[in-house]
Amino acid sequence: METVESISLYYKPTWVVAAVCFVIILISLFAERGLNHLGKCLTHSNQDALFEALQKLKAELMLLGFISLLLNVFQGLISQICIPSHFESTMLPCKKHTEIKGHENYSPPAINNERHLLSEKSGNFSDHCSLQGKVPLLSTESFHELHILIFVVAIVHVVSCAVILVLGRARIRQWKPWEDSISTVPAGPAKVTHRHHLNNVLKKLAWGYWRRAAVISWIISFFKQFYSSVTMSEYIALREGFIMTNCLSHQEFDFHKDMVESLERDFRHVVGISWYQWLFAVVFLALNVEGWHTCFWLSFLPIVLLLLVGAKLEHIIVRLAQDVDVMKKHPGQESAWVRPSDEYFWFNRPRLLLDFIHFILFQNAFEIAFFFWILWTYGFHSCMMEKKGYIITRLIIGVIVQVLCSYITLPLYALVTKMGTASMAESVSVPMQSPGII
Repeated sequence: METVESISLYYKPTWVVAAVCFVIILISLFAERGLNHLGKCLTHSNQDALFEALQKLKAELMLLGFISLLLNVFQGLISQICIPSHFESTMLPCKKHTEIKGHENYSPPAINNERHLLSEKSGNFSDHCSLQGKVPLLSTESFHELHILIFVVAIVHVVSCAVILVLGRARIRQWKPWEDSISTVPAGPAKVTHRHHLNNVLKKLAWGYWRRAAVISWIISFFKQFYSSVTMSEYIALREGFIMTNCLSHQEFDFHKDMVESLERDFRHVVGISWYQWLFAVVFLALNVEGWHTCFWLSFLPIVLLLLVGAKLEHIIVRLAQDVDVMKKHPGQESAWVRPSDEYFWFNRPRLLLDFIHFILFQNAFEIAFFFWILWTYGFHSCMMEKKGYIITRLIIGVIVQVLCSYITLPLYALVTKMGTASMAESVSVPMQSPGII
C-alpha cells in the first residue's frame, strides 16, 4: 500500500497541482465576473430591489464559504478532540455493523471507498484517540462530507431563488391585461366598471348569511388558493381601494408596475438566511436519527405553514369584501370601496406573513439540498435515504411547496399587503407614471 507521504503534495507533480488550481480559479472567476455583470445590468435597468437581493445573495454565499474555510482551519484541532466511545453510539443516523441485505441497509458505495481510504491515511488522529480508549469527535472523512453539504446547500439556494423570481414574475405578468383594461377606460365608465367588479367580489365572497360564518369563510379561503387565488374582479377592487385611499393626487399611477416592484422587494427579503433559520438547520441535522424518520415528518411542516399562510391571505380578501358589504348598507355609503388597514393581518403585522414565507422557502430548500447531499455522498441505497415511499413523498412535497409558494403565495402576498399601511407608504413615496386614466 502507498505510504502517507506519497499522498502529500511532496510527491505530486507540480503540473498536476497547477492544473487543478488553474481550473478551480477559472471557474471561481467566471462565477464572480458573472455575478458582477448581472449586478451592472440590474443597476443600468434601475432595478434597485433586485440589485440589493443579488448583493444579499452574494453575502450568503460568502458566509457559506467562510463556514467552509473555518471547517478547514479547525479540522486538525477538532479531529484531535477525543470523546468516550459510548457517546458515539447515541443518536446515529444509521445502525452500526449492519449486514447487507437487499437495498435497505447501509453500504458505502464503491465510488466513495477510495476517498474513505485516503482520509484514513491522511493522519493519525484516530490512533491518537484509540490510545486513550476513545474516538475522535469528528473524523477527516466527516469534515469532507460537511464540505460537500455546504456546497450543495449553496447550489440549491441559488437555484431556489431563481425559481422564486421567475415564477413570481410570470404570475404577476398574467395580471397585466387586467391593468391595461382599466387604464384605457375613460374616467366615467371606469367608475361603473369598478362597481361592477366590486359587486362580483361581494357576490362571491360576502353575500349570504352562511358565508359570514368564520368557519365557512376560512374553508372558502383555504380552497380558493388552489383554483382561483386572484380573480380579475378582486384585483380591480383591491387596486381601486388602494388608489382611492392613497393615490388621488396621482392621476396616472401604474398599479401593476408597483406590484412588480413589491414582489422584488419581497424577493430581496426571502433570499437572505436569518440566524433562526441556521438554528433550524442545526436542529434538523441533530434530529436526523435512525428510526425517527425526521426528514419525512419535517417535510410536512413547510406545506402546512404554506397552506395556512395562503388561506390567511385569501381570508383577508374575504374580510375586506365583507366589510365593504356592511358599509354599503349604511345610508350614504352606497359607493364604498375597499379600505386598506393593518387590522386584517395577524397581530397587525403584514410583514409577519412574509417571515413565514421566508422560513418556508428556506426549510424546503434545505431539505432538498439534504436529499441531494445524501444522494451524492452516500448513494441512493444508503440507510440515510430511508424507504422509497418516504423519498418519493418528500420530493413531491418539496416540488409542490416550491411551485405553490413561488407562483401563488408570494405574488398573492405582494397584492394583499397593499392593504397594509406600511406597504402603502412604501409604494406611494415614489409615484410611478404610466399612460392611462384611473
